[in-house]
Amino acid sequence: VQLQASGGGLVQAGGSLRLSCAASGRTFSSYTMGWFRQAPGKEREFVAANTRSGGSTYYADSVKGRFTISRDNAKNTVYPQMNSLKPEDTAVYYCAATTYYTSYSSRAYDYWGQGTQVTVSS
Repeated sequence: VQLQASGGGLVQAGGSLRLSCAASGRTFSSYTMGWFRQAPGKEREFVAANTRSGGSTYYADSVKGRFTISRDNAKNTVYPQMNSLKPEDTAVYYCAATTYYTSYSSRAYDYWGQGTQVTVSS
C-alpha cells in the first residue's frame, strides 16, 4: 500500500490543523492506520491510531483531548484533526499502516508515508 500525507503547515499556538493520509493499493479497511511524529533530535513517537474498519482509536497521552483521528474507508483516507496545538507539537508527522489490530510501536507498521511538517509558533 502507498501512503501520501498532506496538510501540514505553520500555525500559532492554540490553533488547529487537519492532516490527511491517502492510501492506494490493497484494501484500506484491512489496515490499522497510525500517526507518528518526530521532532529534531528526538525519536519517532506514537501519536494516534485508528484500527482497521474504524473500530477503535488510540492516542498518546500528550495529545489526548486535543487530537481526534478518523477514517473514511470509502475514500481510503485517514484524518487526524489537531486542535489546541502547542509548540511542543512541532514535528514531522508520518502516517503508517499495519495489519496488526493496534500497536503503539513504529516497528509494527509496514508502510509509511513521506511525512508532513507541522510547526507551531508560540
